[in-house]
Amino acid sequence: MTAASMIAALALAQATAPASAPVPSLPPAVQLGTRYPVLTLAQALKDARLQNLDIQQAEARLQQARQLSWKAWSFYLPQITASGTYTRNNIGAAISLPTGYNVVDTGQLGPPPPQGTATTFVTGTPTGFQTAEIQTRDQLGAQAQVSQAILAPALWPAIANAYTAEKVVELNVENARREVLFGVAAAYYGAAGLKQAMEVTERQLVIAREHERDARVRYDAGTSPKVALLRAEIDRAQAEQDLKRAQNAFLQAKQALATALDRQPDFDVEPPPSPQVPKVEDPEQMALRDRPDVLAAQKSLVLAEGQRDAIYYQYAPSIGAFAWYRWTNVTGFTGSETAWALGLALTWNVFDGGLREAQLRENRARVVEADAARRASEARAVDEVRRSQLDLDSAFANREKAKEKVALARETNSLTEINYKAGAATYLETTDALESLRSAELGLVAESLNADLAALRLLKAMGAFREVNQ
Repeated sequence: MTAASMIAALALAQATAPASAPVPSLPPAVQLGTRYPVLTLAQALKDARLQNLDIQQAEARLQQARQLSWKAWSFYLPQITASGTYTRNNIGAAISLPTGYNVVDTGQLGPPPPQGTATTFVTGTPTGFQTAEIQTRDQLGAQAQVSQAILAPALWPAIANAYTAEKVVELNVENARREVLFGVAAAYYGAAGLKQAMEVTERQLVIAREHERDARVRYDAGTSPKVALLRAEIDRAQAEQDLKRAQNAFLQAKQALATALDRQPDFDVEPPPSPQVPKVEDPEQMALRDRPDVLAAQKSLVLAEGQRDAIYYQYAPSIGAFAWYRWTNVTGFTGSETAWALGLALTWNVFDGGLREAQLRENRARVVEADAARRASEARAVDEVRRSQLDLDSAFANREKAKEKVALARETNSLTEINYKAGAATYLETTDALESLRSAELGLVAESLNADLAALRLLKAMGAFREVNQ
């Protein structure tokens, strides 16, 4: 693997502009050569918990979900309503009714009935009147009503399901938070690796310039052909190109990390310690026990079963109590401006056109779906743990081999340099040795990064990433 391809692999992707295009100046926040305070991995994770926009959105969704139980309980708590009205009628109306009569016998005989004796006429004279206003031009009214559910079977499973739904959202938010923090940690390790790759290319550029200077001195002295000088100039130009590519890759990685932290890239990074994987007897069981996505799938099954069972409670009747108090400026026939009432109400939905039966069949299918999702989540967790263990084992082995290659390449380059200065080696041999050393050092950077990322992936697969980044 060449140095250029190694840097490209570390950067994941590197776009190059046409040679004729003007080179834009970098903003001050990403200029190289400026001394910035070092942002540690622990501080980056802490800042991500507080400032990452994805985490803030997830926590806002959690706050919304925590209102589900309050909403469910609200149907079982007292309901109090108050209302007031003002009505302007086109005409007022009142009626006067007598409150008593004075009966007087006139003494005059009336016509005889078909059978019996004729009676005299009597007259009744009202002794008093009471006026009842049944409609006024300006009518005011106010009413307060209280209702309370006494026996509401349909609400019992609804309240329990609300708490379960809150737990599902809480676990999903925790899983999203861990995914974001894992991404921040991976971005930090990537930026630190690219910084090390940039430092390797900087050292190689220094050596390439020294070789170019030695080749020019030898060419001027007539002890070396011009082709050796041209090759040294090509190597120096290639080293400068590699350094520029490595610098831009590092700036891109730092910008990506800054975006995840919602801040400017006015910081530097340092090589973080390698993640330590805890030794557990059964990492697969640990994943099934601690991973929030697996726990969320299990709780989703409980929620689906609860929603299915809640349909049966809808067949039961419900009983509630009510009370109201009313005031109006129209006394009406009662002669009082106020009135009140107490009562009980029974509600029983005997037949709803088959809606509950359809909902029951629908929720039974959802239970089957949730159970399949739970088993798929558990199988995926076990698969990730097993594959992550294999990846970590391969990454550790590759890192050890990369260390061995670096040691051999350094020894080879040192011997070649000595022989070249003594005239026992050609410039092409020194170039090959230098390229081998550069590839070996960049390979070590890449394999070290792969090992750290493999350890992070295993921690996440086991559900132990939270403990590491506390």
